Amino acid sequence: MLIAKKTLCIDWRSVIYRLFKVLHLSISSHVVSILGYRESAHEGRPMLDESLTDEYIKRTPRSKKLFEKASKYSPGGVSHNIRYFRPYPFFVKKGKGSKLVDVDDNIYTDYWMVHMAAILGHAHPEVVKAISRQIPLGFHYGTANEVSIDLAEIICKNLPSAEMLRFCNSGLEATSYAVRLARGYTGKKVIVKMIGGWHGGNELQVAVTPPFEKPESKGILEEQSKFIVPAPFNDINGTASVIREHSGEIAGIIAEPMLGAGGCVPAEMEYLKYLKEVADENDALLIFDEVITGFRVSLNSAQGYYHVNPNLTTLGKVIGGGLPIGALAGENEAMKFADHTHGTGKGEYVWIGGGTFSMNPMSMTAGLATLRYLVQNPKVYECIGRMGETARNRIDKEFADRGIPTKSIGIGSLFATHFLREEGLNVKNATDKSNNTLKEKQFEYHFRLLLQGIFFLPEHEGAISAVHDGKDIDKLVEASGMIAEEMHE
Repeated sequence: MLIAKKTLCIDWRSVIYRLFKVLHLSISSHVVSILGYRESAHEGRPMLDESLTDEYIKRTPRSKKLFEKASKYSPGGVSHNIRYFRPYPFFVKKGKGSKLVDVDDNIYTDYWMVHMAAILGHAHPEVVKAISRQIPLGFHYGTANEVSIDLAEIICKNLPSAEMLRFCNSGLEATSYAVRLARGYTGKKVIVKMIGGWHGGNELQVAVTPPFEKPESKGILEEQSKFIVPAPFNDINGTASVIREHSGEIAGIIAEPMLGAGGCVPAEMEYLKYLKEVADENDALLIFDEVITGFRVSLNSAQGYYHVNPNLTTLGKVIGGGLPIGALAGENEAMKFADHTHGTGKGEYVWIGGGTFSMNPMSMTAGLATLRYLVQNPKVYECIGRMGETARNRIDKEFADRGIPTKSIGIGSLFATHFLREEGLNVKNATDKSNNTLKEKQFEYHFRLLLQGIFFLPEHEGAISAVHDGKDIDKLVEASGMIAEEMHE
């Protein structure tokens, strides 16, 4: 397959776009989609070689037409911002095992894996079989169902800190409810969250992307955000300073044991232990956002991996078996504040849960089939973790051999390759990622992989599933070596 070399070129798409802006001419979303241009994605950053973009457009003509059509009906052509990448995303018609097939019949080995949720791969036979049995019984009842108890039981038996849980529809809902429960339980207002931590598009959407001091979105009220206080991840001294500043006001501390959007950055053991200690000292609840890491890094999730138990845990992704889900789990003492059955009146308990499709039997069934498979086949974690470690080490070696400094990080089956500004720099938190890495090089790497039939959502981490094998990793490493050669030239 022909992969273009790096060349100096003028990006005519950027020129046309900026000409419209300078002349104060209106430019429709349809024209923007044709240009394949997004100002926020390009501002102050080098463009891809036009030859790479042209090759992609040549391979994906139907996706291009679909994106143009989608842009007429949906702002930006997608309903999840990160699924857009320039010049436009490819549109998928099938996912099976470790592969995706787009509408132009291009086949990709998938390392995005449904936002890292598909730990068993796409359409795993055990999950398909379970869902097929449920379909004729009904998609949803709007009432209680037995399979939800079975799923709650298997979660609580394997998640170290979980004694009770409430299901919801997404990780975003789960983190929102965790914040409310922490405030209701403690009677305090401030939530400490990590810089670079992503917990969904709710009030926790503060200091997620650089510049961290700038609001993440219009419509987020300053009055609301003032109770969300960012702290530096993996930095005990910096976090301690934030804690001292808000002593007596802290309801909860929320952290991902591995920063997801912040760069696939694993927590340091001592840092998580510190968060547990300081939460207890401040009569605050420690919340682990394990929407990504829950049942992904081990059967006992990241808290089992690190041997640090939070008071509350938010879950999603893997526990839904590929269907929409969220859950808030935790210790009895805190979770019972959400119990509305004990005669407490309005405002006397913490209202969490709800949502028309919460606890729907389709998601419960898919999640139960997935977790049962993982319980019965625990060596899955050893296998995918070993492939993750192999990928991290071998990819870095391919680039190092060509004089390109990279650092591939992650936990187990989760990994991301960062392109360092210079040899020896580290990536221990989101600030390091912003200051020490070249985001445009990571985008170029992922885009070049795409042209070789390997899919990472550009600028995001990758995930290995139970249906990937050693040949897939060999192909990824070999492709990385070819790309390293091209980027070195």
